Amino acid sequence: MTILLATTSAHKAREIAELLADVPDLKLETLGDYPATEAPDEDGATMRDNARLKAEFYAQHFQTLVLADDSGLEVDALDGAPGVHSARWVEGSDADRARALLDRMSEVEEENRGARYRCALCLAAPDGVIHEAEATCEGAIAPLAEGFGGFGYDPIFQITLATGAEAEFVRKTMAQVPPEVKASVSHRARAVKLLAEKLR
Repeated sequence: MTILLATTSAHKAREIAELLADVPDLKLETLGDYPATEAPDEDGATMRDNARLKAEFYAQHFQTLVLADDSGLEVDALDGAPGVHSARWVEGSDADRARALLDRMSEVEEENRGARYRCALCLAAPDGVIHEAEATCEGAIAPLAEGFGGFGYDPIFQITLATGAEAEFVRKTMAQVPPEVKASVSHRARAVKLLAEKLR
């Protein structure tokens, strides 16, 4: 089975590929393996909407199975922003967006800095949606950026809930934890695991 990952992000493609590594007879491709084409407008009201838009668009365009995701950060003190606009909330780099968010949160007390990462996945064939999955990772916005791993808002997103061996990483940012811990607790890891069960 071959699935096209509807992303140009090397970080995201690698993360998903590692999470699906134990699914038998699965080959993953990315948009870089296909002829260049215009991307669909990600104008959905929710991350689930955007994942479905991308999956259906590329599945029909390339006549193949497509897995698309849309993910973002929801901050309670900002009424859920940046949310569906996470990747475009501020012009510039990931670091620029993280700094802008820290600036907006500078006067917010620790107990009110709750946030969550959300990931929506959609697997589609040329004739329509096959399966959808959605998961979250609860956390909080750190007072300052810490760590050099991960991408996006990871350096300012603190893990606040973990059990077992991962419990020692509570209050660490997603950019500070080892990759195997992120692969256990992150929003994308949880959503991909739900999808992997269906693929198996």
